[in-house]
Amino acid sequence: MKTVADLLKLKAQHHQQVHTIGPDQMVLDALKLMAEKNIGALPVVEDGAVVGIISERDYARKVVLQGRSSVGTPVSAIMSAKVITVDPHKQVDACMNIMTDSHLRHLPVVEDGQLLGLLSIGDLVKEAIAEQADLIRQLEQYIRGE
Repeated sequence: MKTVADLLKLKAQHHQQVHTIGPDQMVLDALKLMAEKNIGALPVVEDGAVVGIISERDYARKVVLQGRSSVGTPVSAIMSAKVITVDPHKQVDACMNIMTDSHLRHLPVVEDGQLLGLLSIGDLVKEAIAEQADLIRQLEQYIRGE
């Protein structure tokens, strides 16, 4: 089973970088960045540390439904401040369990207080499928005596 570090290396090879936003920036800025980069969430970073995460879900529930303005509302007002993170040594299946149990779609990867990357549920599912396909291929070869 691969680790989070392995997945981050694969993402880096595909030039996928982590986009962040500051807590004092406006929600509109976060929305523009998410739309431009075609992503669903942004880690909120202050002085190099993850202090929150803002997602499209936060916007829908805390701005649209509450009648706030995305122009005058700072990210800190709607971000999820209780952020669950993982370190790069965690295995993929453990991350899937964390995300499933906590109803998360994005999981920041942090080591020594610094943001290293961001995993989506899609990243983890893709890896789990690849690992299962490899196991099936190995079992088929074993059965055929190869």
